[in-house]
Amino acid sequence: MTSSPRRIIVAISGASGAVYGVRLLQVLRDTPGIESHLVVSSAGWRNVEEEHGLQRPDIEALAHHVHDIANVGALIASGSFQCSGMVVAPCSMRTLAAIAHGLSDNLITRAADVLLKERRRLVLVVRESPLSLIHLRNMVSATEAGAVICPPMPAFYLRPKTIDDIVDFSVARALDLLDVPHTLAARWNGQVNE
Repeated sequence: MTSSPRRIIVAISGASGAVYGVRLLQVLRDTPGIESHLVVSSAGWRNVEEEHGLQRPDIEALAHHVHDIANVGALIASGSFQCSGMVVAPCSMRTLAAIAHGLSDNLITRAADVLLKERRRLVLVVRESPLSLIHLRNMVSATEAGAVICPPMPAFYLRPKTIDDIVDFSVARALDLLDVPHTLAARWNGQVNE
C-alpha cells in the first residue's frame, strides 16, 4: 500500500505580500509527499502580477491543483476533502472579516470555513498596517474559531541579508504551523549566559 500525499490548500487574497503565497507554493512543490491546492482571488492575481511581474500560468504551474475562486462547489469546499491544513498568504482584511464571520461567499472563505468546522489547521498570514479595532476584533474572532493568526514579522535576531531571507522566515513559520519540514530559516539555538 502506498500512502496518500498530505494535501495543503494555499490561498492568495488581495493584500500586498503575494510573495508569501508564491514562496509557500514553491516550497510545497519541492516537498515530497505534499499535494498543494491553490485558489487565488481576483485582487490576489493582480498583486501577483504587480509585485512579482509573473503571469497567472507561472503561478498555477507551482501548484498541483488550481481551483477557481467562484467555484464554491470545488472539492476543497467540502468537509469530506481530507487535507492537513490551509494557509491564506497574504490574508487581506476583507478575507479575514469574511472568515471571522463565516461568510462563505467565495472558494477561499468557504474552504477556510470548512477547515474551521472540521477542526483542521487554518493559518492566516494577515497583512495590514496599522490595524484598526475592527481588524483586531476580527483577528480575535478568527482565533476563537480556531484559526492561527500568523502575520509576516521578520526576525532580525537572525540577521537577514536579503528580502528573500525575510520572506523565507515568515513562510517557515507558516510551514512549522502545518508541521511541514523545511530548511528555509535558521532556528534559534538559545543564548549561553556566562
